[in-house]
Amino acid sequence: MERLQIEVEASARHIHLTAEALETLFGPGYALHKKRDLSQPGEYLSEEKVRIEGPRGAIDKVSILGPLRKGTQIEVSLTDARVLGIKPPVRLSGDIAGSAGLTVVGPAGTLVLAEGAVVAKRHIHLIPETAERYGIVDGQIVSVVVGGERGLTFDQTAVRVHPNFADRMHIDFDEVNAAGLPGEVMGTVILK
Repeated sequence: MERLQIEVEASARHIHLTAEALETLFGPGYALHKKRDLSQPGEYLSEEKVRIEGPRGAIDKVSILGPLRKGTQIEVSLTDARVLGIKPPVRLSGDIAGSAGLTVVGPAGTLVLAEGAVVAKRHIHLIPETAERYGIVDGQIVSVVVGGERGLTFDQTAVRVHPNFADRMHIDFDEVNAAGLPGEVMGTVILK
């Protein structure tokens, strides 16, 4: 059977905000300004940036992704977590219960979060037609092989299936660097 080839994209550290959090950080009535669209339909990189602070250190110029969400969440790499001095769990986006806390600083205010910081679990977004074609279901765990000089296999890759997605795999920059990925690259999905 033909194996699914998936485009692998790097996902940099970023934050998702609620409307209330945005107003705390940027002021009443503030709205995000779109810089560019992202590969997932309806999602975008905004012009706005914030500072995140942990007990050991801080990171400036953290991107805010839109649109606004029902929960505030910060996605960092394990390297970022060490810089900040936090121990965030590896989780899928949106699963923030019991995660690490951080302070977020904007131009108009500060937000102290008791939880919300995670290391994003590597994952694949698929539309239902692609998933059905390759016999993959939502929530399935697969492996993805990438080639190159430092080629490797990304095990424990979660699959999310939804009609509003675009077919892509997302990994963080620690994973990109470990594999020595040069930019746009394709991975081969291996079913378990």
